[in-house]
Amino acid sequence: WHLKKIPQIVSERTFSLDSPKFEAKPKLELSSVCGIECQRRLPVPSLSDLKDLLSYETVFENGTRTLTEVKVLGLVPEAAGNTTTGRSLRKKRQIYGTDSRFSIYDKRFMTNFPFNTAVKISTGCSGILVSPKHVLTAAHCLHNGKDYVKGSKRLRVGLMKTKSRGDGRRRKGTSDGMPSFQWTRVKSTHIPKGWFKGVSGDIALDYDYAVLELKRPHKRKYMELGISPTIKMMPGSMIHFSGFDNDRAGQLVYRFCSISDESNDLFYQYCDAEPGSTGSGVYLRLKEPNKKKWKRKIIAVYSGHQWVDVNGEQQDYNVAVRITPLKYAQICFWIHGNAENCTQG
Repeated sequence: WHLKKIPQIVSERTFSLDSPKFEAKPKLELSSVCGIECQRRLPVPSLSDLKDLLSYETVFENGTRTLTEVKVLGLVPEAAGNTTTGRSLRKKRQIYGTDSRFSIYDKRFMTNFPFNTAVKISTGCSGILVSPKHVLTAAHCLHNGKDYVKGSKRLRVGLMKTKSRGDGRRRKGTSDGMPSFQWTRVKSTHIPKGWFKGVSGDIALDYDYAVLELKRPHKRKYMELGISPTIKMMPGSMIHFSGFDNDRAGQLVYRFCSISDESNDLFYQYCDAEPGSTGSGVYLRLKEPNKKKWKRKIIAVYSGHQWVDVNGEQQDYNVAVRITPLKYAQICFWIHGNAENCTQG
């Protein structure tokens, strides 16, 4: 892993907002007007833009809401990523060619790292454990850009546990080895203001991420955050993620694939995925020097299926939001509550 010096995100002031209505309909598939080329043409945000985009809302379980304005310190401007590759046009689908997803049935795998870091969000998405009491997921699982979705007021997170054979209360129709969930209430959620802002009146996919703080800490191993490398620097060139796809009810579904294209904030890929897996943590595996074990780090959040404009043609990809140094700084700040623990990514 290449370590990068991380900019600091420091809270400047926090003030109360009205309680949200919690009336938005959850939207599993987003449509965006800004495709790969459009993303590349977007100007690099100024420092004052970033202050606005990275300020964030926090909603607490009692329905109260605050807005925290932030300052960005020590930012090193990044060169615009530009990797244009010719693509053949594809029909709309979220499974490309042969379905290459794996359902994890074996309890030993399901209840052990890395698979047991995958969690279910009560609004119908997936997420990943990033600390003893924090979950990373997609912002649109909680908010549609204008209001919080129905069901996000009493948000819960399901951690996998497998049903034991001796469980006499097992529900009818469930089989051994299928995961059941231990549900934990969410104490608070953080969503960046960039998600509310939108590109030309539409939703800005670049900020489709959120962090949930659990009411009770869990005792499992969680996944560490990393900064997403460019495609050229991608170790092993494969990304991996696990989630709870809607078309495979009650199963944990794992997949891996390579990335087809990228912009500064997004990865475009053809990892087979269906709604329900949105919000999964996308990770890389890398061998540590002189060690036999794999090291895994989350480098993106799976955002879902997306129509994008490429050379004036509509194409579809499955899209993930990259963890850039700035997003790393913000997510790390949400987890630790200070910037001191977030200097190296």
